[in-house]
Amino acid sequence: MVAALVCTAILTGCSDVINQGGDTTCKTYLTQDDSHQNDEVTKMLKDESKAEPSGIQVSASRAAVATYCKTLGNEKSKIREAPHL
Repeated sequence: MVAALVCTAILTGCSDVINQGGDTTCKTYLTQDDSHQNDEVTKMLKDESKAEPSGIQVSASRAAVATYCKTLGNEKSKIREAPHL
């Protein structure tokens, strides 16, 4: 019983650490803090271009993703679907 609770606590704690990049849903993205949003967008941009994105690219893409998720997207939309740099 105790082992099951420990495993559940560990798995629950680790779920916040997973960075899905462009596969992150709008629902998840909009509930994250700034740091996690930066991480998700940075990973998405890196996965697309294979290069480290600039701060301006990350900021512009974060704004584009937020706008998309709040307007055209829905809670199941992936952030990579948002128009971005």
